Amino acid sequence: MSEFLYLFRGGDARNLESSPERLQEHMGKWMKWMEELGKAGKMTGGLPLKNEGKTVKNRGVVTDGPFAEGKEIVGGYMIINAKDINEATEISKDCPIFEFDGTVEVREIQSMEM
Repeated sequence: MSEFLYLFRGGDARNLESSPERLQEHMGKWMKWMEELGKAGKMTGGLPLKNEGKTVKNRGVVTDGPFAEGKEIVGGYMIINAKDINEATEISKDCPIFEFDGTVEVREIQSMEM
């Protein structure tokens, strides 16, 4: 079993803010999906990220941000256990982020053993 990182990009659900019911329904889908992954022993962790942040470039140039287009902003992450990248990719296909044109970047976490 290997560990994989899901980076959730875009999928901005700001249009749900006008309807608390739609927002609650969408968040319920996330909670159900994550609960099912946890019960199956697939999810080991993950959290949403706040919108505010800083970007550091050239060893010290600090700017407020990130100010990328909505589809590029990383909104959260999750750590998944899977046998290989194909299984990790398949698991990601049920993610609620796709309802709002978001993406899931699937990356294997490399071991640092020496």
